[in-house]
Amino acid sequence: MNFIEYLRRNNVEMAKIQDFNQRFKYLCLSIIINSAGNALAISTNLGSAVWTASAVNLSKWTSIPLGNTLFIYGVIVTIANQLMIGSFDRRRFFSNLLFTIPFSYLVQFSEWIFDSLGVPTYNFWLRLILDMIGLFCVAMAVSMYSRANLIMHPNDDMAYIIRFKYISGSAIISQWLSYIPPVIISTAAYFFTGKLYAIGFGTVFALVFQGGMMKWSDTHAFPRLKHHVDL
Repeated sequence: MNFIEYLRRNNVEMAKIQDFNQRFKYLCLSIIINSAGNALAISTNLGSAVWTASAVNLSKWTSIPLGNTLFIYGVIVTIANQLMIGSFDRRRFFSNLLFTIPFSYLVQFSEWIFDSLGVPTYNFWLRLILDMIGLFCVAMAVSMYSRANLIMHPNDDMAYIIRFKYISGSAIISQWLSYIPPVIISTAAYFFTGKLYAIGFGTVFALVFQGGMMKWSDTHAFPRLKHHVDL
């Protein structure tokens, strides 16, 4: 191997390391943003993201703590993702579970912080603004770790699989299709309990705009982070 070839290979390896480090940093930041955004939306009592709202309703229905419900949810969706891919993807399977653990309990912890700060008692208009901010943070975070594509929450990985495997990259349509399971679960919870929790303005806002906010975030929020597609 001549010296020029050695330098070329060394530069390629260094670029790969730098790229991984960048993706990992954005991943860690996105988990924090996503957990806080979901928790803020829940705390406002004006409606949270569709998946999170269904988890809250499932938690109330089954009397299982929210953190545990989110974790169980994640395990079930992880298995569903494997079925959608059509083959066992070991890296994706364990990365989905690895994301689910900190996210599930960070949401519960973050909600406790916002509740302690009195967010549920704020006036309506302030809570409405905070609700939209929280949901925008969720969409931005999903865009971030979808682009980093190291590990993703299984709920968002489902939308990612639909987006790049089945419908040619449409963020909006894939998001809507991925909402079918949580809508069914929330409907079932209401049928058995007669009540709906964490569903309101914010849920409709997420249904209509989350895909669009993700699309905007893809190019405007941390634009140096590019999509790393592996399907």
